[in-house]
Amino acid sequence: RFFVNESIREQILIHYDKEVPYSVEVITEDFKDSPKIIRIRSLILVERESQKGILIGHKGSALKKVASKARGNLEKFFRKKIFLEVFVKVKKNWRNDPSSLKKFGYNL
Repeated sequence: RFFVNESIREQILIHYDKEVPYSVEVITEDFKDSPKIIRIRSLILVERESQKGILIGHKGSALKKVASKARGNLEKFFRKKIFLEVFVKVKKNWRNDPSSLKKFGYNL
């Protein structure tokens, strides 16, 4: 799951500038590995609606680009087909919330 999260985060850093990449958290909610395919459901958390709009882009084009590139990297890493679903959700001020930070693995 760590590699999945970091692969998506890497694509966000590559495709976006300014504050957006630094105010996101990627969480893998579901990871099902079968012999031929891995099904992954990931969530990108942002702090503001405007960031959500930027990440998704016009008709989802920006998010599709990020997910597609991340999926390609994951297929190379795992050496099997990947079905990757990525969603964006707003969680206001998650970076200032100690319980959220702890939940995401940050030590305070």
